[in-house]
Amino acid sequence: METSGSFELRKFVAPEFVLGTDARLLAGRYAKNLGARNVLVVTGPNIIRQGWVKGVTDELAAEEINHTIFSSVTPNPRDHEVMNGAQVFKESGCDCIVAIGGGSPIDCAKGIGIVSSNGGNILDYEGVDNIPIPAPPLICIPTTAGTGADVSQFAIINDTKRRVKIAIVSKKTVPDIALIDPLPLTTLSHELTAHTGMDAITHSVEAYVSNASSPVTDINALESISLMHAHLLSAVKNPKNVAHRYQTMVGSLLAGLAFSNASLGAVHAMAHSLGGFSDLPHGECNALLLEHVMAFNYPACPKRYETIGKTLGLDFSGCSVAEKKEKIISGIASLRETLGVSETLSDLGVKKQDIPSLSRNALQDPCMATNPRKPTIKDIERIYEEAL
Repeated sequence: METSGSFELRKFVAPEFVLGTDARLLAGRYAKNLGARNVLVVTGPNIIRQGWVKGVTDELAAEEINHTIFSSVTPNPRDHEVMNGAQVFKESGCDCIVAIGGGSPIDCAKGIGIVSSNGGNILDYEGVDNIPIPAPPLICIPTTAGTGADVSQFAIINDTKRRVKIAIVSKKTVPDIALIDPLPLTTLSHELTAHTGMDAITHSVEAYVSNASSPVTDINALESISLMHAHLLSAVKNPKNVAHRYQTMVGSLLAGLAFSNASLGAVHAMAHSLGGFSDLPHGECNALLLEHVMAFNYPACPKRYETIGKTLGLDFSGCSVAEKKEKIISGIASLRETLGVSETLSDLGVKKQDIPSLSRNALQDPCMATNPRKPTIKDIERIYEEAL
């Protein structure tokens, strides 16, 4: 996949988005433009406590648009939370959704929209292009710099019965508008800033080496890596600094555009399995798996990983292929540790006896299809073991 003898067709989808300070306060105007009369606001309790919801609902009220708040969303959003939200949407007579939060509220909002238009259970729509009817209008206001859910065609929902995260991939999940405002990032904890930032880096790395990458996604992915490398640690250390927060928000946006159109790989497939099985934080799972998957994938696309290394500021003068690989893997590990993500999967409660089940689920994840190197079940088991 290093070079291609043909110029393959590639499709690129993205929502309209507005980027900048106080973008969230345009929610009322855009909801009115979309013809909304009664909005379901999907968010989380902590986001309400931090005050980021009130400004949005005030703007809805100023446009004489009614709203109902649905905040029963947990990290790794559950299937039953989506179904409860769809019931609230129906009972409240809503016609539009505004999602305020990180990946969990946004993915839950996408699921609510899917069920509201199509009926059935959210788990019925697992996989690629399985949504017949478009969802109601969706406005997304991200409050983390990492998930990219506000611009992507992915929705990740926890199947609580099977204890696995499912991926729903369709251009019908792409939001109508993303209002990308750096100010809500200023109340993020150091830990969540690091985890979501590593999620964005993982998105870009996986999109860049994906077998569905393209010149457009390559540009987005590499610029995202550059921005996150330059500003993420500063955002962790200086959480109120809006300039650094803005740059990480741009990095997250570009990563979202990259992976939404190039898809992902084994890191996300394995992280989805972990999140569904053990309810672990998604960004942290990605951070702990990334270097190990990169080591496995390296033989399939060494020059692509070398470009990633150069984007991270690494100097490969006089290095052999093996030395370049070691430098890149060490560089990613060092970045993770500098951000304070120093645990292992064992520290998070994952046991060796869990690995066979985790590996089977990971191998079935749609993200595995675009991994640059096709793994066996034994390969996946070995990567999990290395991360324990």
